[in-house]
Amino acid sequence: MLAPNLSPHDSLRVLLISTYELGRQPFGLASPAAWLARAGARVAMSDLSVEPLDEAEVRAADLIAFHLPMHTATRLAARVIPRVRRLNPRAHLACYGLYAPMNAEFLRGLGVATILGGEFEEGLAALAQRVAGGGAASRDATPMISLARQRFLTPERGGLPPLDRYARLRLADGSLRIVGATEASRGCKHRCRHCPVVPVYDGRFRIVDSDVVLEDVRRQVAAGAQHITFGDPDFWNAPGHALPLVRALHAEFPDLTYDVTIKVEHLLAHARHLDALRETGCAFVTTAVESLDDRVLALLDKGHTADDFRRVVALFRDAGLVLAPTFVTFTPWTTLDGYLALLDEIAALGLVENVAPVQLAIRLLVPAGSLLLDVPEMGEFLGEFDSEALSWRWTHPDARIDALSGTVRALVRDGEQRGVPRATLFAEVRFVAEHIAERAAPRGFAEPRAPVPHLTEPWFC
Repeated sequence: MLAPNLSPHDSLRVLLISTYELGRQPFGLASPAAWLARAGARVAMSDLSVEPLDEAEVRAADLIAFHLPMHTATRLAARVIPRVRRLNPRAHLACYGLYAPMNAEFLRGLGVATILGGEFEEGLAALAQRVAGGGAASRDATPMISLARQRFLTPERGGLPPLDRYARLRLADGSLRIVGATEASRGCKHRCRHCPVVPVYDGRFRIVDSDVVLEDVRRQVAAGAQHITFGDPDFWNAPGHALPLVRALHAEFPDLTYDVTIKVEHLLAHARHLDALRETGCAFVTTAVESLDDRVLALLDKGHTADDFRRVVALFRDAGLVLAPTFVTFTPWTTLDGYLALLDEIAALGLVENVAPVQLAIRLLVPAGSLLLDVPEMGEFLGEFDSEALSWRWTHPDARIDALSGTVRALVRDGEQRGVPRATLFAEVRFVAEHIAERAAPRGFAEPRAPVPHLTEPWFC
């Protein structure tokens, strides 16, 4: 581990840039900022999702690093990197995060010299020291993917926009709460084929020390946070770490609420702990259901069945918890009957308010390095790699499905921009799907339940 102030070049200027992190104040900037500051660098942070690029900071920087935690962030960064290079051609450019190694060749073509994935903080600090020392900072000096166990530092959030610039938690009564975000772990011990975590972590995960998480939350509460989003890919990869953590948080901040993401498989395996979530202030749990077609679930290697999900819905109802299912609604194996069956089941289970409308429009993404490329059933649908979209093109054998996908996406985008209620948007999507399927008449569905807590930024990749 790097020692504090190891570099004699304490005038090194580092600029960390985030383009999008799901409407959250980016942990992916705050965490490495602490490491870089300890190594002697002068660190600036820029979150382009809520503020314009500071050209003066760009020109002053010796090292500029983009955080790429997801597909959207990477595509947005690709538009900004050429501008950054024009403003400061002398700066060393780096990209780090889940999507950096997956798109290494593309990023190199944009002029990025260093790619870091996995546990990137120590690698960034080492890179900064080499740049400060005047070295070449060669591509091979730091491994592209590191899963080394780090002793995390408390994130440095002082240079980021205030929390009230980010997404809020909307409660059932319509009131809003200021949201902070942190991570208690990274990676995942599962290998779902469509998941971007897998090409980097390959079934492994790493824990963020509890004392670091607690201090990070304390500082965010002091800055106004009333709710915390845990950004872990799966909060129950290690229940023995996660449960004491939320109990400690609740004991210290009894009015603080939080949300987490937990796999269907884990919700069933650890169902005895659901009461602990409710008792410690969990506002809702996101779970990646992806499909209610068992064949699709098997192809994605999700590790659960449609019946498993139905069991989870019942468990949550009994426990008095809110479930927020997410889906990959359009895949090469989606059928019109299957899509309508999904809508029917969402309605029958009383989950219309629980499902963000964007989840009715998600199309399977096949990025570079995806395990889906090894699935024989995928090959027959694949086209060329789209370097602009940073994903493999695929075409559905039924043109009506691709038409429905585009129509639903446009409908949802417009509806969310206009603030259309979830139940109304759901009904509109269902009407469109039934029309394309040439059903005789739209069928009604049970009245939706009351609104449930949810973030004002809808989840997507």
